[in-house]
Amino acid sequence: MKQSFLFLFLFLITVIPFHANADLLNSAVRIKAQIPEKARTSKFLGKEREGSGIVIDDEGHVLTIGYLVLEAGSVEITDVDGRVIAAAVEGYDGDSGFGLLKALSPLQARPLRLRDSSDIQSEERLRVVSSQDDTVVQQVVVLERGTFAGYWEYLLENAIFTVPAVNAFAGAGLVNEKGELVGIGSLFLKRNFQSTMVPSNMFVPTEALLPILDDLKRSGRSSSPPRPWLGVTVVEQYGRVLVQRVSSGSPAMLSGIGEGDLILKVGNTPVKNLEGFFRSVWSLGNAGVKVPLTLLQGNELKQLDLISADRNLVYRTVQYD
Repeated sequence: MKQSFLFLFLFLITVIPFHANADLLNSAVRIKAQIPEKARTSKFLGKEREGSGIVIDDEGHVLTIGYLVLEAGSVEITDVDGRVIAAAVEGYDGDSGFGLLKALSPLQARPLRLRDSSDIQSEERLRVVSSQDDTVVQQVVVLERGTFAGYWEYLLENAIFTVPAVNAFAGAGLVNEKGELVGIGSLFLKRNFQSTMVPSNMFVPTEALLPILDDLKRSGRSSSPPRPWLGVTVVEQYGRVLVQRVSSGSPAMLSGIGEGDLILKVGNTPVKNLEGFFRSVWSLGNAGVKVPLTLLQGNELKQLDLISADRNLVYRTVQYD
């Protein structure tokens, strides 16, 4: 990018008046999910989760970020007029991170049209609509687009990073100037931009949703073959990948991988960062494939063969009864 970072902040960055954004405000709902204590994710994502969602059609479908509703026992949505409506978790996609809800009663909301986000570019002005506390619309700028690797065995291509950072980002809608939905809010992070760590938000682009939306409505998950899952939480440290946590009962735990282990190779491929690690594992095949790893455990070099699993069979991706 030729422009300086300061240029991005010289855009109009304000909370836009209600009357100018009635359609956007009416499309946003507040989400409150209750997670059973027995759910795996209750321990690290919490038993009560709140965020936003965006109504995307006249059938009551609400698009949000999946971690808000993963393993939910019950979900309520609240519209801009304060009406509280029960909702069901209709779909979840761990690869992209999207969650799909279905209102169990008619919604008095104006759905936003889904737009392919692939043409969204750096320095483009967009708007964020959220309903986590109060329903607001805020103008943002695309800092950049790029790959994001998450410590939970997650890799998102062409993520949208925006500034300034919005506090109520979870499940918030990212909207273009035509009022079309191009992304859903996932994270607050500091992005390295022009040698400066910039507070920003990451949005999951709708281009990752459009090919799987019908699958989510029909069966609750993508029809694509599931990726191999190992059950490790990993971080980058000094050009190495360090195991920070191991999921109970996961392939990693069953194979003897522990906290503090360094992952050196997948097969014969050296591992230097999260992106390379995930790509090397996923290139071996689908869930169930054998994954050969070379690790450093303390001072001991070990070679292990893990039989990978399907993440969807480990975490409840439909609603608890």
